[in-house]
Amino acid sequence: MCRANSFLCFLQIMVVAMLLHHHQTCDATNSNINKTCPPSSCGKISNIKYPFRLKNDPATCGDPRYELSCEKNITMLKLLSGKYHVKSINYNNYTIRLVDPGIKEGDCSSIPRNFLTSSNFTSSYNYTYYEDPYQNFQYRIPSGTLRLFQHVVYMNCSNPILDDPAYVDADSCIKSNSQGGHVYTIAGDLKVENIKHDCHVAAVTAISFLGYDYSSYKRDIFYQKFSYNEIHTMLLGGFEVAWMSGPCEDLCREPPCYLRETTWSLRCSDHGDYCITTMGFHVDCGSPSKLRMFVEGIMYGIARGFMQAFGATIYNGSRGISQSKLGIDIGTTIGKYVLAPYILVRLMLGLVVFFAKLIHKYRIRHTSMYENIEDFLQGNSLMPIRYSYTEIKKMTNGFKDKLGEGGYGKVYKGKLRSGPSVAIKMLGKHKGKGNGQDFINEVATIGRIHHTNVVRLIGFCVEGSKRALVYDFMPNGSLDKYISSREDHISLTYKQIYEISLAVARGIAYLHQGCDMQILHFDIKPHNILLDQDFIAKVSDFGLAKLYPIENSIVTMTAARGTIGYMAPELFYKNIGKVSYKADVYSFGMLLMEIANRRRNLNSNADDSSQIFFPYWIYNELVEEREIEILGEVTDEEKKNVKKMFIVALWCIQLKPNDRPSMDKVIEMLEVDIKDIKIPPKPSPYPTEIIQDNGVSSNESLSDDDVTGSISFLEETMEHPLL
Repeated sequence: MCRANSFLCFLQIMVVAMLLHHHQTCDATNSNINKTCPPSSCGKISNIKYPFRLKNDPATCGDPRYELSCEKNITMLKLLSGKYHVKSINYNNYTIRLVDPGIKEGDCSSIPRNFLTSSNFTSSYNYTYYEDPYQNFQYRIPSGTLRLFQHVVYMNCSNPILDDPAYVDADSCIKSNSQGGHVYTIAGDLKVENIKHDCHVAAVTAISFLGYDYSSYKRDIFYQKFSYNEIHTMLLGGFEVAWMSGPCEDLCREPPCYLRETTWSLRCSDHGDYCITTMGFHVDCGSPSKLRMFVEGIMYGIARGFMQAFGATIYNGSRGISQSKLGIDIGTTIGKYVLAPYILVRLMLGLVVFFAKLIHKYRIRHTSMYENIEDFLQGNSLMPIRYSYTEIKKMTNGFKDKLGEGGYGKVYKGKLRSGPSVAIKMLGKHKGKGNGQDFINEVATIGRIHHTNVVRLIGFCVEGSKRALVYDFMPNGSLDKYISSREDHISLTYKQIYEISLAVARGIAYLHQGCDMQILHFDIKPHNILLDQDFIAKVSDFGLAKLYPIENSIVTMTAARGTIGYMAPELFYKNIGKVSYKADVYSFGMLLMEIANRRRNLNSNADDSSQIFFPYWIYNELVEEREIEILGEVTDEEKKNVKKMFIVALWCIQLKPNDRPSMDKVIEMLEVDIKDIKIPPKPSPYPTEIIQDNGVSSNESLSDDDVTGSISFLEETMEHPLL
């Protein structure tokens, strides 16, 4: 045929050549790629396949833009200017999880080696697949544009930051690597207006999103408080970037394309293969049937009618779907005159039922509590007198003279008709257990005992929600104010201090062994030691107490109870030992240390870190036989008693319960000559760990009841001060 018409033959050859040349140009990046090569492996990554390849794989295997390397049996990826460990490759959702090689497991002082921010990647509004094999976002249907990671920002600050929850203190881990200043981290994205406190950015690295809905990427992201150890652990988990661009290029030739989450398949956006309906569904486009148009019209009409019923309008946001006018009219009528009134009535009925159930539950709970208390009082023959609320009100002269207030309620000064003054504790309505257990504990415990060194319960009141306890009045108040108060008050002599410590020990010993039932107080502290007119100490406040048979040496506990700083370690750490009366011995030891020292055990103004926890310091002084400085004029006998109190206190606060003495032994040691008492082992440093591990204030009591945006502001980066 070419011979017959050489001109036509020439034209055919030219067209074929141009087509072949065009095909080769478009396929320049993929013409020599073999997509069927067997998978490679390196370390924990055992399925490295197209488009990924290892550096030593045959040249025809995998896409060179997705080349990985195997270094010391660890799969590595070079991303931008740094290298990262490959933690996993997800061929389902086209993501690869990476970890900065500078982050080491078990070493919180390890810090990121690479500087990486969202701004290092091409923005989601202007990119080409050919230039960027990796992205920090994905187009997904129906979620929309999905950001895959945010940031951890390392800040170097000149001064400590105390009032900003976004700044997480990292000094405890990485201060030794810094060149002065204070190191903080911010988990989440950071805007330029958030840089304050005389701080500058030292490093930025990527981290997976922190548990909130990251699909709404246009909203501001609020900071969530994490410790630096938690942030470091999350950095070990790595972050994800998308490698969807290569497969999209293979499929669509030109971007963009999207990932359909229902089938986890890639689709080309410019193929017009889906439309968004009025209700937000993604459906295949094409010529819709009349039934489909009618149904779409009804759905749109129902939404429009419902909004009209409440004075609002709805915008027809459907794309690519025609709607039947008849369907719209029918739907509007249904939405306005049927659906809206129905929902409104259901809502009102639901609110009525909700509040009715709430009131009913409240009444049942309180009725049960009152019945519990009444049943207890009926079944126990108690010495205390039962007063009416009217009598309580008269005693306190209308609650005019308030002595104090705490988590338990309020305490007022009162007067009996016979003359003596009393202290009346009005328990709060919602304090303690819902069944009135705190009230029962106190009445059951104090109501059956009488001892010189235990406060006496004169009477009580139970009337509806009103509950009160009537005690002997202690004119000198609690021991707490003689240890920590800055107000002017009568100072205790060292003789009085020694007598108070003996009195408290005798009171606790009586609780442990002097009654038919063993009484464990669980809240021995200065606040609960009251002083009468002669400064005789009495143990008070039995709201957390537990009663056990004398023969039971082990106590079953469901939760920690007491006050931080005085609580025994076995209440927190189950592997130390079982909970027993030795928990009260520990609390007494901490109390005795404060009585002898006449101040709190934690000394924040100490020059030496070993003095911050006072028992450490006093132990060192005793071991090195240095004389302990005592304020004021004291006799040699008083000096010996103070030293003896310190030694006994150190015995009481031993870490293991078995190493602590009984209260009878404590009294014996306090009464014998100091030469007959050995110095115990050094106390454990656990108290400060408890406060950190449990996140509880040192003044807190425990009982059974108990953002968006990128880092585009980084215009220049200074030398990394953390390295």
